[in-house]
Amino acid sequence: MKRLLILLLFVQCQLSIVHCQLLYEISGNGAKGKSYLLATNKLADITFLDSIPHVFEAWGKTKKVITEFALEDYEALAALRQAAVLPDSLKLAAYYTASEYEAINEAMRLTLDMGLDKLCRMKPSYLTELYRTELLVTWLKYDEKRSLETFFEQIAQEKGIPVVGLDELGEALFMLFDREPFHFQCEELKNIIEYPEREVKLERAIYDMYKAGHLNDIAYQISAPDNLSTLSFSDYQIYCQRNLSWAKRLKAHLEAGPCFITLNANYLGGEKGLIAVLRKEGYRVKGIK
Repeated sequence: MKRLLILLLFVQCQLSIVHCQLLYEISGNGAKGKSYLLATNKLADITFLDSIPHVFEAWGKTKKVITEFALEDYEALAALRQAAVLPDSLKLAAYYTASEYEAINEAMRLTLDMGLDKLCRMKPSYLTELYRTELLVTWLKYDEKRSLETFFEQIAQEKGIPVVGLDELGEALFMLFDREPFHFQCEELKNIIEYPEREVKLERAIYDMYKAGHLNDIAYQISAPDNLSTLSFSDYQIYCQRNLSWAKRLKAHLEAGPCFITLNANYLGGEKGLIAVLRKEGYRVKGIK
């Protein structure tokens, strides 16, 4: 009986290894050597790296880190702060009823210790992300300092290894603050205040799929018709378009030599995810088991 249990556990472990894939090797199509693509998730603690086989070995073989965008210099941070501010022609209060505006004000005050008297000049997308981040901290124990999402970027900067963003500064700011029309941003802010459980439920589901290595399931979860969170089908469509640009921009980096690419898992899976796009471009993208 004991041998049978051990055998069943071994088989289950092997099946999980087959299906749990977060690190990929990229080669072919003119690429110089082998580069590596790591799927990340902001809720994953850096200790989760111990469960990803060969990740540090892959990291040690590369001389450049590529990520979504790098906003570490002072000019970029100043541009980010400016991009988050509403133009003078727009007033946040004009897009809500008095009761809706007060509900948003109260939620911000309780969650962020700042009401709309201080935040009303910020874009709704910025306020939504602030509130959403606090939900993740409160309900899902998100810790930015220990997040796997930015770990390799930080290590690279400490060691003087180049960190390159796939998005240019203007594109990064657009993705952060303006990818949705303004009236839609206002609606999303109202919805996240009214239905915070939607955000927590989606992020918990994505995190569970991430830990299981099911990148395709993440893509389907985000693009599903019943997903009513702020990370919705329209966002997924924008991600798909951006993946086409990313694949073309990666070409020069891959041809220059081995790279370590670290990107959020939300962008990678599905029929239009970056992995599928790279394969269509002619690259060999295989999971490292």
